[in-house]
Amino acid sequence: MANVPKSRDGYQWTPATGLVQGVPTLGLVQPSKKGLKNSKRYDVVVVGAGYAGLTTCRDLTVAGNSVLLIEARDRIGGRSWSSNIDGYPYELGGTWVHWHQPFVWRELRRYGMIDQLEVSPRPGMEGGSRVTVNLDGKVVSLSHDEESEIVESAFKKFINVDGVLGRSVIPYPHDIELNMAGVKKYDQLSMADRMAQVESQLTPLEKNTFGGFLAITHGAKWEEASFFELLRWWALMNYNYTDFMAIGLTYKLRDGQSALARRIFDEAIDTGRLDYSFSTPVKSVHDNGSHIVITARNGDATFEARRAVCTVPLNVLHTIAFTPALPSLKREASMMGHANQVVKCHAEVANPEMRSLGATNFPRGKLTYTFGDGTTPAGHTHLVAFGSSLPGAHLDPEKDISVTKQAFEAFHPDMKVQRLVFHNWHQDEFARGAWEWLRPGMTTKYLEALRKRHGNVFFASSDSSFGWRGFIDGAIDDGGRVAKMVHDELKMRDLPRSRL
Repeated sequence: MANVPKSRDGYQWTPATGLVQGVPTLGLVQPSKKGLKNSKRYDVVVVGAGYAGLTTCRDLTVAGNSVLLIEARDRIGGRSWSSNIDGYPYELGGTWVHWHQPFVWRELRRYGMIDQLEVSPRPGMEGGSRVTVNLDGKVVSLSHDEESEIVESAFKKFINVDGVLGRSVIPYPHDIELNMAGVKKYDQLSMADRMAQVESQLTPLEKNTFGGFLAITHGAKWEEASFFELLRWWALMNYNYTDFMAIGLTYKLRDGQSALARRIFDEAIDTGRLDYSFSTPVKSVHDNGSHIVITARNGDATFEARRAVCTVPLNVLHTIAFTPALPSLKREASMMGHANQVVKCHAEVANPEMRSLGATNFPRGKLTYTFGDGTTPAGHTHLVAFGSSLPGAHLDPEKDISVTKQAFEAFHPDMKVQRLVFHNWHQDEFARGAWEWLRPGMTTKYLEALRKRHGNVFFASSDSSFGWRGFIDGAIDDGGRVAKMVHDELKMRDLPRSRL
């Protein structure tokens, strides 16, 4: 993987190179266009090459449909992609997977990638196996077991709204519509509202440690993040803290998420039924009733298809002009946007003993939490860190690399930073935020509307999927769901009338 080509996306810094925009990735697509003909009308055009779009393309082409994929970036993967540097992947977006996530697990099995699983944090390793917490300027050192006990205790107090740790609110985690009365009640609460209800029950150490954990979970101002979203995550992760950490933050892929995305993309290509145009931001989607006309932002290219599947992130949807106009609830939801503006940064540090490090610098740190995520080919430690968007602590890592470097060094006085790698999602025009975390009231008001088709345009997205919404699994789930709907509709319309 030494000669992996570079995307325009992402940033890398080393003392030798300084800050450089663009990082190598297995997800780069070259050449950027394939098979385009002005006169061709496709069965389906798919907008967006994240996991939802890739799954849609794969399933539709395998089923026999002609598909055009249009992507604004020069790569596949959307908000889940890895930079492969010297053969080592740094996950710049979605990362962790688990066998309790059925759709991503099906893909790993399909492509023979089950043996790619690696454990990310390693709390039991020798040396540096402590967690440090910045408690009002005083550094408290804990074992990993002590940290887990503290966070679990606080988590249960925070989540236990019904005396049975949320089970009565979300009895069916993959179908919240079965108890919308309970959903509505807790969807109106913000994370700040819930903290005010339980704050007196938390010790100072619980409040600080758990507060840092929550800050990088929703990545928003506390009053702008729905408490229901945390209840939903908790239910999906089997209503207990041990599974929460195992499912959400433990297992990653040895070759990175771009390796899995590439397998899905390549299978679609191998059918001979997928054409594509990368580096092609979409300006407008016009539904003529009989077919769709999509116009690129530069105005030089238009594409036609019988149906369209739009997979762009929620926070970007309103930037595309739809004719007929989008229903008001869809547009309102996109204009409001989900709240998550978390920052994710990677560091390679010349401290092998930090492989099992965990550290919190909340609420003042520009980066809130870090932990050892691997060992690089040079024998150094790979740290991944997250930062929240709290006032005074927000970080745009590319604006001043010395501030970003200092944010890592604040976790440990002896840290020797050799490399920084990151993608600034909230400054990315094609994302405008990280993983989905809806604002108070958005689930009950907008979620159903976001899933609905609009004429001949269908919508698939991790941001509005069933089940693992906001996760890689949710994107794959929704892409497959919509692909089946579109294929069945096209197939039915193509049947001879004598068979209807």
